[in-house]
Amino acid sequence: MQQKADHQVPVLIVGGSLVGLSLSLFLGRLGVRHMLVERHSGTSIHPRGRGNNVRTMELFRVAGIEPDIKAAASLLADNHGILQTPTLAGDAGEWLFREIDPGGGLARFSPTGWCLCSQNDLEPVLLDRARALGGDLRYSHELESFTQDAEGATGSVVDRGTGERYTVRADYLVAADGPRSPVRSRLGIEQTGPGDLFANVSVTFRSQLLADAVGDRRFICCYLTDPEADGALLPVDNKEQWVFHAPWHPERGETLEEFTEERLRRHIRRAVGVPDLDVEVTGMASWRAAERVAEQYAAGRVFLAGDSAHEMSPTGAFGSNTGIQDAHNLAWKLAAVLGGWAGPGLLETYGTERRPVALATSARASARSVEHSHPGFAPAPGVGVGGKRGGILNIVLGYRYPQGAVAGGDPSQPVVPERVHLSGEPGTRAPHLWLRRTGERLSTLDLYERSLVLLSDADTAAGAAWQAAARRIADTDGLPLRAYRIGTGPEAELTYDAEDEDWAATHGTTGDGAVLVRPDGFVAWRSPGATTDPEAELRDVLAAILRTR
Repeated sequence: MQQKADHQVPVLIVGGSLVGLSLSLFLGRLGVRHMLVERHSGTSIHPRGRGNNVRTMELFRVAGIEPDIKAAASLLADNHGILQTPTLAGDAGEWLFREIDPGGGLARFSPTGWCLCSQNDLEPVLLDRARALGGDLRYSHELESFTQDAEGATGSVVDRGTGERYTVRADYLVAADGPRSPVRSRLGIEQTGPGDLFANVSVTFRSQLLADAVGDRRFICCYLTDPEADGALLPVDNKEQWVFHAPWHPERGETLEEFTEERLRRHIRRAVGVPDLDVEVTGMASWRAAERVAEQYAAGRVFLAGDSAHEMSPTGAFGSNTGIQDAHNLAWKLAAVLGGWAGPGLLETYGTERRPVALATSARASARSVEHSHPGFAPAPGVGVGGKRGGILNIVLGYRYPQGAVAGGDPSQPVVPERVHLSGEPGTRAPHLWLRRTGERLSTLDLYERSLVLLSDADTAAGAAWQAAARRIADTDGLPLRAYRIGTGPEAELTYDAEDEDWAATHGTTGDGAVLVRPDGFVAWRSPGATTDPEAELRDVLAAILRTR
């Protein structure tokens, strides 16, 4: 008989960086009680991981913290593009891209956009909101060991401040404990991929004169290409706070001790092209870029998320965004199983859906580093070849789940399409459409978080039948399933924001059809038209998706 643990929670999260905090936020929004333990004493203090892509910002929008994140990111709100130049002296160099959304075309696909918010600014926002939602978040607490059985996992945790040890019993354990994940190691889960790609030393420094050399070039990042002093320069406040990534070559025997403050000052001055530049080093951290993906995302009651599941080259900021989206995918499935409205088999779809996305995205990240000639990166033959070059919106927003918690998906389709095509196919992110609800303007994406959602037409009899069927199922089965009718007539709960819109055409169906959307905003199933027994049809689909049979 198992000894009673000191604490019991449905979910134990190991790791309190971006992914662990995001999972805490998402679980808190869904009412799932949890505990988070993080060995470090607080959130990140080093400016890094700043690029939050449009899909991540959609998730944060629905979670209610988009305004807080934009406020935290206000200093870099006008920074765009990546510049590559020999030095900052003069006007030499070229923009690898000038605007992340030239022409504003992204508005067709999403109600939000990219946001440049460094990890040290973003994490406190996530922490505050996660705690406000009731999350038990414990910093300076480290998971020392864990065991698991058929009913759950038991972790042994130490308070690094006091030395006190205690046990936590959880239905599920989620490891968001970084690229060297002790949890993944203890599970014996192997990784695939090329492995280490390159290494950098990241330096934070203060310089009042550097802003003069930068001028009006408001970049996200600048690759400086002097062969004797290459590196990447990133603004923190566009005035006197900066970050510089200097190449580090441990494979040549170069040690971190060789990166003295004097060497770094000389390196930055030559890279920038200003010999007498004032450089006050304020911090230093080393990091290694790698391309690896775990061979499996779960073992029993334990799941991997973020860097514990995948490592990616930093070019394009794919890694942290993929990890946050892992957390979002897993959160609603944990909530569904713990809430009793889905079978345990639903959790098996987490790896089925997210691992192929990580494989495709990590290859694209390496390809992006090759394209940008990232300082310090001399790719081995074949590295970066598999990730098709060109734009990134297809991989940021257009990725799909051909298999998983989806009915009617096409397993022959690639995980990442050649172009963004969000038209309501099962397994794709549901289309964005501006609507009105009692005068309030909202996106269709704002409807998806705490329940399944069935969309049908307000102007057809079939639309009414679909809605009635969904409401009967919700009432009789206690299933969180909301049904909305969209259109122009008196039965419409959601009306169009613009006159020429058509929800059915946007979602690839007809006015007699219906579309079922998951809590994470992905299309679970759609019917092209009416059916003789919509309730029976819906019940079969829901049972297949939620693994209740």
